[in-house]
Amino acid sequence: MIQYRKMTPEDVEAVYAIEVATFPIPWTLDSFHYEMRENQFAHYIVAEDESGIIGFCGMWLVIDAAQITNVAVVENVRGQGIGETLMREAMRIAREANMDVMSLEVRVSNTPAKTLYQKLGFQDGGIRKGYYTDNGEDALVMWVNLHG
Repeated sequence: MIQYRKMTPEDVEAVYAIEVATFPIPWTLDSFHYEMRENQFAHYIVAEDESGIIGFCGMWLVIDAAQITNVAVVENVRGQGIGETLMREAMRIAREANMDVMSLEVRVSNTPAKTLYQKLGFQDGGIRKGYYTDNGEDALVMWVNLHG
C-alpha cells in the first residue's frame, strides 16, 4: 500500500537518490536540505510503500502561485499512477493554501509527463528556449487554474 505524506528532513537522502537516478542534472543534496530546513515557500510530498520512498513532488507556494519544482518516481514503479497522485496532492495543498494557479516546466520531449499534466488540466503556456543545460532542450511551460 502506498502512502502519501509531507516530506521531512529525514527523507532527504532517499529523495536525493531518486533525483539522481531520474534527472540528467539533478539538484544537489544541499539543495534538498535547504528546501527542508530554510525555504519557507517549499512544500514537498513523498510517496512511500513498504520498501521506502518511491516518489516525490516539490513545489514553492509564493503569494498566489504554486510552482512545481520537481516530480520523480522510482523507475520500476512508473506507470502505476504514483506521479499523478503526487501531483493531485500538490494541487490539493496549493488550493488549500489559496493559490490561484500552478505552473511547471517540462522537457518538450517528455511526452509521458506532458500527457499527465494535460490530464490534470494543465495548458501550454509558452516555451523557454534552451532551458535545460545538459542538452539545450527547450522547456514547455504549463499552467493550470486551481479554481476553475
